[in-house]
Amino acid sequence: MSQILLQIDGKDVGAREGMTILEAAQSAGISIPTLCHHEKLEPYGACRICTVEAEVGGRTNLVAACLYPVEKNLIVRTKSEKVDRIRKMILELLLAHAPDAFDLQDLAKEYGADRNRFEKEASFCIHCGLCVRYCAEVKKKNAVGFVDRGTRREISFIPEIASRECWNCKGCFPLCPTEALQAAFFLTKALISFPPSSEPESGE
Repeated sequence: MSQILLQIDGKDVGAREGMTILEAAQSAGISIPTLCHHEKLEPYGACRICTVEAEVGGRTNLVAACLYPVEKNLIVRTKSEKVDRIRKMILELLLAHAPDAFDLQDLAKEYGADRNRFEKEASFCIHCGLCVRYCAEVKKKNAVGFVDRGTRREISFIPEIASRECWNCKGCFPLCPTEALQAAFFLTKALISFPPSSEPESGE
């Protein structure tokens, strides 16, 4: 496989054909923040926190490093005023959904993001898709998925599958950057264990 030479933050980096900017940067010890990326999963590009500047032939575009393939004479800037400003905005939007998530708080400190800039929409899920993709791509079980669309989109365990597969797995738990997955899991478990028909009537 042919070798491609590109430049990342002023450093010459050799990469294999087919690698992404993120993979090339990681191979060179250059850090790019991610929230929806995992080495075992197909690139997804949901969170966009890995946005970088990519310059080819004098033209610069903002791209997701986890999706953009390396190419000859590519110049990448992982840190710039524009990149930092975009990451700050993304973090402030995500913090409106998960203000207490440790991963987001750490990044917010780094980029000076204000956790109170936007009105809270405390779903606690940032739609990174890690749990859904891990269950589908690695475990091949499809026990968790997305429901609804747009601003109402959330993750949900599929009770009939989760009741068979999830109790002894929980492999997706460590991937969740907000810990919302655990809450959804235990809510689903409670609903399965105590269905509405078995709940005591009021006053008993």
